[in-house]
Amino acid sequence: MRQNLSLLTLSVVAVGAITQARFVTPAGDQAVAGENAYGVAVTDAADGETVAVVNKGTAVVEAGALIAAGALVQADANGRAITKAAGTTLGRLAPGESAGAAGDFVEVILFDN
Repeated sequence: MRQNLSLLTLSVVAVGAITQARFVTPAGDQAVAGENAYGVAVTDAADGETVAVVNKGTAVVEAGALIAAGALVQADANGRAITKAAGTTLGRLAPGESAGAAGDFVEVILFDN
């Protein structure tokens, strides 16, 4: 069962639109390819709105491509989870999780950045 098992949820003011279940930067914008992330947005947010961000624990994240079970993940150009390549490692898929294609949702164990 996919879930947000938040050990720490913080708020940021959105800089631009943020989509639920995508990585968010410490500055409050949606993460782009390989960028560091503050956590994962709990809800959608418009520019200037406050949004809750799961910072520690596990979070449900939208996948940007196929992701194998147990893979390390980073952000793609739209803040979605993809298999770690050259960017900042943001987490690892939770046990039993995998994504078959972009648009799937996966539970990610978040790493401190």
